Amino acid sequence: MDPAAASSESFSFFNLFLQADWVVKGVMLGLGFASLWSWAVIIDKTVRFTGLNREADRFEEAVSNGRSLEEVANEAGTTPRHPLIQRVDRVLDSMIARESSKVEDGLGSLAIVATASPFIGLFGTVWGIMHAFQNIAIQKNTSLAVVAPSIAEALFATAVGLIAAIPAYIAYNKFSTDAGKFAGRLEGFADDLSTAIQRRVADKA
Repeated sequence: MDPAAASSESFSFFNLFLQADWVVKGVMLGLGFASLWSWAVIIDKTVRFTGLNREADRFEEAVSNGRSLEEVANEAGTTPRHPLIQRVDRVLDSMIARESSKVEDGLGSLAIVATASPFIGLFGTVWGIMHAFQNIAIQKNTSLAVVAPSIAEALFATAVGLIAAIPAYIAYNKFSTDAGKFAGRLEGFADDLSTAIQRRVADKA
């Protein structure tokens, strides 16, 4: 870019991308893809956790208004045996582990974007600054007009890295907490169900 032709329009995001070195462009495109990927996970997790918690709320409300757990316990039959409890506990533990794994799916991607994006952006920044020094050496001119475009491209790479990382970091922490709370609710349901079945067994003993 001709330094004399520099203007405020030259420093728009779009122009900075077009004028950037191919390495910096690659960094920006990679970070843009990572940001879109993380937002897809964020939207998916938001919808999924909303649905799961709504179903859990309905279940808890149904249990608090009736004896549905006892009804489930009655399915053990009129002559249940104590080993039944161990089998039920194993099945419930397996279901909790499976459901917890489902709700945690995708959180690793958010963690990768959150931790890696700033460093990738920093790489683009370092490369852009190196490009600025090359311009100084080639043109033998240390004026701000010579180095400003390359420095702006470098800082833009940092900005893109932070834009990708910050939402992913916030979402990862939120959804990790939500996943833990949901697993706790599942364990609470399982404990209540196991207690109801044990009560049924004791009544029939």
